Amino acid sequence: MPASTSVKLNTGAIMPTVGLGTWKSQPGQVEHAVEFALKNGYKHVDTAAAYSNENEVGQGIKASGVSREQIFLTTKLNNPDHKNAAKALESSLQKLNTPYLDLWLMHWPAPMTSDFKADKSHDWLDTWKSMEDLFLAHPDKVKAIGVSNFSVEFLERLLPVARVVPAVNQIELHPSCPQQDVVKYCQSKGIVLTAYSPLGSDNSPLLKNEVVNKLAAAHNVQPANILVSLWANVSGTTVLPKSVTNSRILSNSTIVDLSDAEIQELFKIDGTHHFRACHPGWTGWGSLGFPDCN
Repeated sequence: MPASTSVKLNTGAIMPTVGLGTWKSQPGQVEHAVEFALKNGYKHVDTAAAYSNENEVGQGIKASGVSREQIFLTTKLNNPDHKNAAKALESSLQKLNTPYLDLWLMHWPAPMTSDFKADKSHDWLDTWKSMEDLFLAHPDKVKAIGVSNFSVEFLERLLPVARVVPAVNQIELHPSCPQQDVVKYCQSKGIVLTAYSPLGSDNSPLLKNEVVNKLAAAHNVQPANILVSLWANVSGTTVLPKSVTNSRILSNSTIVDLSDAEIQELFKIDGTHHFRACHPGWTGWGSLGFPDCN
């Protein structure tokens, strides 16, 4: 099967396969990166309240001159805002200077206080109920809702009580964190997966991996293109390469068709050495149900 350029959400909306990620992008750089990406063919931009760059993303969208209707825009509910979803939604819309979101995600199933301590008085299932209420009452403001950083355990707790099945689950995905259990589970439920940190991390060892470089040479692309393309070749999956450098923003949008054998080669990389680029220090990771990569 050829790599996909878009996927259909369970709402019927079309989501471009490759989007510009903005996590860790430095202030003063995000606006330019978004503007450049949109002027050069990107139609999908991902941000989050926790990234503290929604204002710049909105400025970049405006500066690009690309009409809002041509852009798929995602942002996320921050952990300290679980009790105030309606207020948080309005804040994101205002900062992004947009009348609506194409996708709004619960960033983590981890309610927290304003000083980022676990808020044990609030259940994240109640947060999802609030997001459902807003989605159902204001389809003009929120076109789809979803989750982020959800393991199978969290999804199995959510789906039996959900009125709205999440359209997307955004998780870390790369050959050293393939999370195949989550991928297969979401595919079985019609939930689109979005891969963040597809290269692994900044200065990722995956970029020097022998298999990645062999496939890059065979397809006459950069190693990063192979790592991004992996997820464009997996059914029902989108991907968020991140850069603020013009040449890399352009390069990351090049997707190649990979054979089943090539995909399996990539999944066998670092089979005994898994790692995460995103392993938040606020957790008690295992106690919250976030397993190591598998």
